[in-house]
Amino acid sequence: MYKITFVTEEGSRTEAFANDEETILSVAQKSNVPIDAPCSGNASCGKCRVKIISGEVESRQTRHITDEDYAAGWRLACASKVIGDVTVEVPDIASAYKSRMRVADLSSPAELKIFRDATDQVKKAGIAYRNNMDIIEIRMDAPTLDDTRPDNERVVDAIEKKTGIGKVRLPYSVMRKMAHVLRVSDFHVKCVVRTTGKDVFVYDMLPASVDVVIGGLAVDIGTTTVSAVLLNMKTGEILGKASSGNGQIRYGADVINRIIESQKPGGGKRLQDAVIKETINPLIQEICRAAKFPKSHIYRMAVAGNTTMNHLLFGVDADPIRKEPYIPTFFKTNSLFASDIGIDIHPDAHIILAPNIGSYVGGDITAGAFISMIWNRPEMSLFIDLGTNGELVLGNSDFLVSCACSAGPAFEGGDISCGMRATDGAIDAITIDKETMEPTLSIIGDKGQKPVGLCGSGLIDTIAELYINGIINPKGKFVREGERIRHDKYGMGSYVIAYEKDADSVKDIEITEVDIDNFIRAKGAIFSAIRTMLRQLELPVEVIDDVYVAGGIGSGINMKNAVTIGMFPDIPLEKFHYIGNSSLTGAYSMLLSGDAERKVYEIARSMTYMELSTVNTYMDEFVACCFLPHTDSTLFPSVKLR
Repeated sequence: MYKITFVTEEGSRTEAFANDEETILSVAQKSNVPIDAPCSGNASCGKCRVKIISGEVESRQTRHITDEDYAAGWRLACASKVIGDVTVEVPDIASAYKSRMRVADLSSPAELKIFRDATDQVKKAGIAYRNNMDIIEIRMDAPTLDDTRPDNERVVDAIEKKTGIGKVRLPYSVMRKMAHVLRVSDFHVKCVVRTTGKDVFVYDMLPASVDVVIGGLAVDIGTTTVSAVLLNMKTGEILGKASSGNGQIRYGADVINRIIESQKPGGGKRLQDAVIKETINPLIQEICRAAKFPKSHIYRMAVAGNTTMNHLLFGVDADPIRKEPYIPTFFKTNSLFASDIGIDIHPDAHIILAPNIGSYVGGDITAGAFISMIWNRPEMSLFIDLGTNGELVLGNSDFLVSCACSAGPAFEGGDISCGMRATDGAIDAITIDKETMEPTLSIIGDKGQKPVGLCGSGLIDTIAELYINGIINPKGKFVREGERIRHDKYGMGSYVIAYEKDADSVKDIEITEVDIDNFIRAKGAIFSAIRTMLRQLELPVEVIDDVYVAGGIGSGINMKNAVTIGMFPDIPLEKFHYIGNSSLTGAYSMLLSGDAERKVYEIARSMTYMELSTVNTYMDEFVACCFLPHTDSTLFPSVKLR
């Protein structure tokens, strides 16, 4: 057994022990050292680059490590076996899913406008933003020798008198603190309650002199990214917001690899801990610290995630999801509380779950479809959520049909050598000069922020610009030469977006032909799903009146570029609308509004799920789409090269 010491750029150290020939990545995974591994450790993505500081490892050189870098000690963690004591530096880029956590101050006008426009549309549809959470103030007589009723009876009687409801439920968390709170407050207290027509549930009891805000937490659990919003349950005010990479990503970028990992000994617990202990709870800590808000005052939580993420979050066996006939354990359940799964908020906080539709269409889509408002319009609309899986909903106020396609993690930076989430340092837009091939970059972050990599919207722009300027051909191969065009010893071409000296990166930021090929397959999955759904319903593309695009892939998508590369149908650009993270906005709405929660359940019940794998023509459609923009150029009459 050998000692392995992990050192970060910030100077933190973690010591672990490895068995003979165990990989650095596997040791990091079991030791909770964050190293990105979207490809699940098969050396295809190149994201797990680490530097050997001392000691030796047995490591083959892959295409992701140049001769110069290899000589300097750079290795892929997944391709390096430990053969002795070793010290390993984990650069910021290798742990980006963890280290680039960002607490947003909601100062972005674009972000706020998208959110407010969406919730305003919901309100116009008659959905009231109100809920059954409240704070009631009660005063009781102190016990005497003549009045020896126990404390709980006094509280119940006072609440019944205050509310007029005859059934009061006092959980253990309240009973445990009751004697102390009553006596320090002279039997004058505030109670945080949930009231229905049948009963009153008491979440908390505090002295009447204490100011208390009923906090709620809305969480979007994506395969790649987790986002959360803290809000005031009475006013709807957003108190804080944060996002982070999903800690599960080191076990693979897609849900299938996660499910496979969950079937290994202790795998289910590792994946549950990765999303709760390493992702959600730290997000809660950061939000509450920034907002100066006590975690124990978060009394309700709403979750929107895909079907697999929901199962792994709850610690439920997800393996049947990936096996025919693809049956999950649940579509909907509202029987969980925060303490059941270790969420670090009030222990009796009720967890509301946006319902799943099928094995690969989850609550993130029902929540998003609700926010898109396609259920409330007679016109035919298409809702598209761009994430690790691409999910679509087509329909109107009469019917809704959904499907999912395996787009892969490209839209969120996975499977792309220079890819990253849409956070500080991400290139979210780019133009390329046709003559000089010099790029002009838009970078997320403060003024002066150097680029780190490409997020989804920047990736779409890059490939569209390379194609329309004749730098790559329809197959994604480089056909021009210049200072920014390179070819490695295997003949693979690449385009340098930013040189290392101009970037906040350990190497040049470049996009390769392999990256482009991965993205072409991802965009092909989306367009082929659209084509297949329309054909199955015997509808022409012209029937689509509006397309609502969601996903946290950047500060918006250049829809013209998305059409240029053949990801979206060639229809008038004014029909496209970017609606941001609709899953999170939907979770926010469910949390704050009982009407919204019921409407999302109704949408889930009425939606038809189409399993694309059972449609014979889907693979033919997909193959035809793996081209820029398509093998049938007549489908994209507006696309013209410069």
